[in-house]
Amino acid sequence: MKWEKVKLGDIATFSNGINFNKTAYAKGIKLIGVSNFGDRFYPDCSQLQEVKKDIVRLEDCLRNGDIVFVRSNGNKELVGRCMLVKNPTERVTYSGFCIRARLNDTDRYDPVYFTYYFKSKAFRRAVSGTAVGANIQNLSQARLSNHECRIPSIEVQHRIADILSVYDDLIENNQKQIKLLEEAAQRLYKEWFVDLRFPGHENTKIVDGVPEGWSRTNINEILTFHRGYDLTKNEMKAGRYPVVGSTTVIGYHNEFKIKGLGIVTGRSGSLGEYQFIWDNFWPHNTSLYISDYKDHNIFFVYSLLQTVDFASLNNGGDIPTLNRNVLSNIEVIEPEKKLQDMFAKIAEPQYQKIRNLEKQNNQLKMARDVLLPKLMSGEVEV
Repeated sequence: MKWEKVKLGDIATFSNGINFNKTAYAKGIKLIGVSNFGDRFYPDCSQLQEVKKDIVRLEDCLRNGDIVFVRSNGNKELVGRCMLVKNPTERVTYSGFCIRARLNDTDRYDPVYFTYYFKSKAFRRAVSGTAVGANIQNLSQARLSNHECRIPSIEVQHRIADILSVYDDLIENNQKQIKLLEEAAQRLYKEWFVDLRFPGHENTKIVDGVPEGWSRTNINEILTFHRGYDLTKNEMKAGRYPVVGSTTVIGYHNEFKIKGLGIVTGRSGSLGEYQFIWDNFWPHNTSLYISDYKDHNIFFVYSLLQTVDFASLNNGGDIPTLNRNVLSNIEVIEPEKKLQDMFAKIAEPQYQKIRNLEKQNNQLKMARDVLLPKLMSGEVEV
């Protein structure tokens, strides 16, 4: 099978995203930011923030087949991650911490194939040496343009893309089920603890604006957050314990720091995502984990945190950063322990289903990632 050697700059154009300040957030045009990547193949447009229309030019909007990379971030594990834009039904743009690739001729070059290529370890290694700032890792247009790769005919590109897409279609379907289960748990939380329609609410007095027996407090009073632990790629030794970064599992190690169950959120690089960890784990130094639940039910706590916008607490300038001290400014309502436990009894089976779906997804990802480099190198012919 004949493979063609090309420079990416000869077959694609690259463009950095838009820069703006916090005042630009408003109802308008959907925005892909670093926190939206995770391990996704396609962006979830329902989860995107929006910015004002007047700061977005037509050429800043994404088209079907565009591939968006994380261009710049304090967490180098996130730099180079990418997603494929597929048939957007509304206008979508991308932030200045991202970079867009647009293939010049999709009759010769398949965007799905190239998205898989860009997700391969070989490509990530090739573009990983891109640190040009003291604190921020960067992926430049020049670096991408000068990268050389070997590609097969368009027919083979399609076949490889079709094979790998089977895995990601199954993963995407599982992700949709996970989202529905999480939404069901959050609806129950809102009904009980926001709308105050909890069991027995009809006979409960309201004292100082909250049900009798409840209290107003702040996050730091009911939970203790702790910074994660340093662990470089070179120090990471193959094992079974997940290393949890700011938005996703970034690898596996032969040691753990914290016993599961646990909750982790981003501290540096990407903020606002919460991860429920079932097994023993190593929280990475780009994350915060809860080290003391102070007798609060963990399933209640996880749902409570979904109502707290940690992303808005950024105090790191160019590098999104969350300082634990600012958590003392976040007021929450603390219900009685028996109500927390009643809620958890209903919510826990939902989260168990989520765990099973996540296990399926991990197995699918592992199978896909074993096959991907063999297809991309031509070792396995199709």
